[in-house]
Amino acid sequence: MAERALFEGVRLNGPWSAAAVASFLEAEHSPLRLAVTWGDGAPLVVSVWFRFEESCLWCASHDTSRLIRALRAAPRVGFEVSVNDPPYRGVRGQAHAELLPAEGGARLGQLVDRYLHGRDSRLARWLLSRSEDEVAIRLRPDWITSWDYSRRMGPPADD
Repeated sequence: MAERALFEGVRLNGPWSAAAVASFLEAEHSPLRLAVTWGDGAPLVVSVWFRFEESCLWCASHDTSRLIRALRAAPRVGFEVSVNDPPYRGVRGQAHAELLPAEGGARLGQLVDRYLHGRDSRLARWLLSRSEDEVAIRLRPDWITSWDYSRRMGPPADD
């Protein structure tokens, strides 16, 4: 995908190019932290598996989950994907969430393959047994900012 076509119409900030943001999202396996608004207006942060594809972030959740109920009521979200160990780096932003029930099972299968490296584990089999009630979540970012503290948190310089 050409650099120009990556994140077309998305406001990008931070030290990384669009290609660097895409490369990070393709490689990182930490869960995506998704911030939604709950029914009483309170924020709710949910960690979900994700997959980056064609400038969108894809997740899945069970149809009866609190996350899906929140997204049906308010599809505007915040998100963050970052590494869990120093040096800290990652991306965060805001997006519009689309719910796609017909794609839920297929997207769940992709996420199971990505995070569990196959479908033979007990957890994988259990998740996939419920796939007919999964809802795919496509996050279309409005803006993304990157950060990278590698220089600041790198090894100390020799004196």
